[in-house]
Amino acid sequence: MKKLLLALVYTALAVGANPSGVIAADLDRPALEALREGSMKKLVILPNPLPVSDKAFDLEDDGGQKTLADYKGKYVLVNFWATWCAPCRKEMPQFSELQAEFGGDDFEVLTIATGRNSPAGIQKFFDDIEVTNLPRHQDLGMTLSREMRVLGLPVTVLLNPEGQEIARMLGDAEWNSDSAKAIITALLN
Repeated sequence: MKKLLLALVYTALAVGANPSGVIAADLDRPALEALREGSMKKLVILPNPLPVSDKAFDLEDDGGQKTLADYKGKYVLVNFWATWCAPCRKEMPQFSELQAEFGGDDFEVLTIATGRNSPAGIQKFFDDIEVTNLPRHQDLGMTLSREMRVLGLPVTVLLNPEGQEIARMLGDAEWNSDSAKAIITALLN
């Protein structure tokens, strides 16, 4: 019930009515909603795209930083997670599968560890679940997470090529399900 309430409140934040159902160029919201099955029914497809935070996060190994704006030009599935999060351990291999199947010039899975997650702990997490194709970025100070309204973990946010949020999942889901893949395929086509 709490997650449903949070989803409803979040949807209300995406102010403005959109009677046409179009949330971005040629993106048909009702058609995307019809593809949601099983745990993907929790995916909230916003009535209007929302701007995202411009706060930087730390890159995995080189000490550099990026912002979500650096990923404009493609659909990006941003997963906020932590090493102590049990549902995150279940989801991460599913995100790896999505990256392997869809990753490229038009789509990318971006993982950002939120809060106190040491680089060694993050590496161990990825080693334990045998994921090698996803980034190990961090939001140690949680500034990006706070501005992106990440109230619990995991939270997964879908960005359009314009760098705007178009959908959000509170909690875990079956990201390697036929439903999830159908949604990504619809976006990419």
